[in-house]
Amino acid sequence: MELNGTTAVVTGGASGLGLATTHALVEKGVHVLVIDRDSERAKELQNTLTDNVSVVVADVTSRDDVENALEVLAGRGPLRVTVNCAGIGIAKRIIGKDGSPHDIESFHKVIQVNLIGTFNVMAVASAAMAKTDPLDFGERGVVVNTASIAAYDGQIGQIAYSASKGGIVGMTLPAARDLSVVGIRVVTIAPGIIDTPLLGSLPEDARARLAAGVPFPHRLGVPQDYAKLVLSICDNGYVNGEVIRLDGALRMPPR
Repeated sequence: MELNGTTAVVTGGASGLGLATTHALVEKGVHVLVIDRDSERAKELQNTLTDNVSVVVADVTSRDDVENALEVLAGRGPLRVTVNCAGIGIAKRIIGKDGSPHDIESFHKVIQVNLIGTFNVMAVASAAMAKTDPLDFGERGVVVNTASIAAYDGQIGQIAYSASKGGIVGMTLPAARDLSVVGIRVVTIAPGIIDTPLLGSLPEDARARLAAGVPFPHRLGVPQDYAKLVLSICDNGYVNGEVIRLDGALRMPPR
């Protein structure tokens, strides 16, 4: 799929995986709509890539917010790519050390943002992509969602996060089948340990231990690894309905 002159939506696009993806798409000649809840990072990104990025501070779980955000792309080129990177996480066991049960509010919040937010953006963006002119073989675009290897190898304390990411994995094939009639592909990336700002706060010896646990290569993933995979998915029109692990063959231990 030729990206130059098209538009894309990237949620969580002002930091981490989303920021790397935004830069990678811009380098391909794409005008990117970044949807992010962090107003400070969003403002900084807007000032950095003024001509190639539109930034909207919005809630991915709000249908009105997402629909209003997509209106920014009117007249800028056909929407061909949607990448869902927005997400949150917590660390809580089903039964805490004090014997209390996991609260329902924080569990619900993680599901709401990670799973329902992903579905919401996918649905709204797909409706917009479905109105574009078809390319070769009727393709109109691609949706790339972000799960995690925690969907398969959830660790102690990741019950909410793993459930939300498992839901994204579960949506992949039915979403691809639903959207096949309008020529939109759906692919999910399940990253492993990626060197984001959160990991950057860890001591160097802790980071080294994490890197050593990756079979090969013996390093942490970087956001650019994710962005490169997004571009590969865009380029290869036969990749559809699949979940791709991006983890250096890592399988997470219980803790």
